[in-house]
Amino acid sequence: MSAQPSTEASSSSSGLVGDEPDARLLTEAVTRLRRALRSSIRTDYPWETLPMAQVELLQVLGEHSPARVSDLAARRRLAPSTVSGLIGQMINSGLVARDVDSADRRASVVTLTDAGREKLAAWTTAHERRIDAALAALDEGARTAITNALPALFQLAEHLGEPADDNAEGH
Repeated sequence: MSAQPSTEASSSSSGLVGDEPDARLLTEAVTRLRRALRSSIRTDYPWETLPMAQVELLQVLGEHSPARVSDLAARRRLAPSTVSGLIGQMINSGLVARDVDSADRRASVVTLTDAGREKLAAWTTAHERRIDAALAALDEGARTAITNALPALFQLAEHLGEPADDNAEGH
């Protein structure tokens, strides 16, 4: 059972920017990677039930803490009410705490608790362990290709994080 896309889809790609088959194949690859990571983490943490939305908020707070709910919502591109609900659940689980914003006493900020930091570190370690094992199973050429693609993938993620340009649709 091959996990690679069909050669028909691959061969139709010219590699030009905006080439639909390239976008489709990259979307498929990213989707498969996310699905594989989500399911494989259960191997290391079969008891783990933390929803991915909460993991992503822990990751943002790991980099930007303390943060206001509105800032978290903007970073994750979610509605503030959605983030507020997730934060409420995470407070009840002891992963985050809500405090008064020292810059504006009328506002509140969210910070990671020690339990939240530990959960995030364990989650990250488990993912890194799974990816390391998968990379080790690849041949040297595939590992090199992935390593060489990382800067471009980070740039792509940055561009995807920017507002869409309505004029770009008619290219």
